[in-house]
Amino acid sequence: MPQVLVRNVDPGVLVKLKQRARCHERSLEAELRVILGEAVATVDARVNVEAEIERVRGLFAGRVFSDSAELLREDRER
Repeated sequence: MPQVLVRNVDPGVLVKLKQRARCHERSLEAELRVILGEAVATVDARVNVEAEIERVRGLFAGRVFSDSAELLREDRER
């Protein structure tokens, strides 16, 4: 399995990472794997959301919609 070496980690950050690992009853290495996995999942989720937005935009491309303020005004006058 590939390895990653991170140099020059701020000592305060390292202390907090160790505390977080202890809180989750994991080793520092295991905690870092979880953190990295969550970071990648967040990026994947964002890409999926952006792709879905583009898909929906494509569904409505070229269509013209009426002014909703005008429809609301008509409803209020009833």
